[in-house]
Amino acid sequence: MSRVIIAGASGLIGSNLCTMLDGHKVDILVRRPIANVRDAITQHVDDPSRWPDIITTLNPDVAISCLGTTWKKSGKDAAQFRAVDQDLVLAFATAAHFAGATQFITVSSVGATIDTSNLYLRTKGEVEDSLALLAFDRLDIMRPGLLTGDRQNDRRIGERAAILAAPIIDRLIPRAFSRFRSIPAFAVARAIAKLVGNGTTGRFIHENEAIGTLAG
Repeated sequence: MSRVIIAGASGLIGSNLCTMLDGHKVDILVRRPIANVRDAITQHVDDPSRWPDIITTLNPDVAISCLGTTWKKSGKDAAQFRAVDQDLVLAFATAAHFAGATQFITVSSVGATIDTSNLYLRTKGEVEDSLALLAFDRLDIMRPGLLTGDRQNDRRIGERAAILAAPIIDRLIPRAFSRFRSIPAFAVARAIAKLVGNGTTGRFIHENEAIGTLAG
């Protein structure tokens, strides 16, 4: 059994993940209470600025970041976008590292790289590099393609259209580029659950095919 702490449990991947961690002690950090969470999961409701203090008291073995916002939700402001997708992720990871977590799992994105002018992909790439500097015993980076699933709160028009077209587009994408195909959010969550407590050390990047293999 590992003690697992999750940030971003209300999102598409995080909400699925919360149903898949039987056998582990699970804590989640949230801004607002989440309904219908299993009784075995402890919710810590507070402003993100207080999360590091909470993490210090929990002594987690594994920390999982499913944090992320959208360009629309950030008010189309680069600083506000980075405040969540970069600053909050790194603050969470840093606090978890100092609290004793030896494994960190984060949801990034296919195509993440610092060598691009695309704000989203560059931010994801910068976060990946910064996480590596924290020197967790094991760092797992999930790089899924377009996520499919029932998102309750926010589906952008373009994203909805892409999801509807995904079955056709996926067939047109050659296997060599399968990392760009769509993937169900529950499969990503299941892969994360399978990785929890893995004792092999190092930095591991998981794209669509690897995620699918892990998810089974």
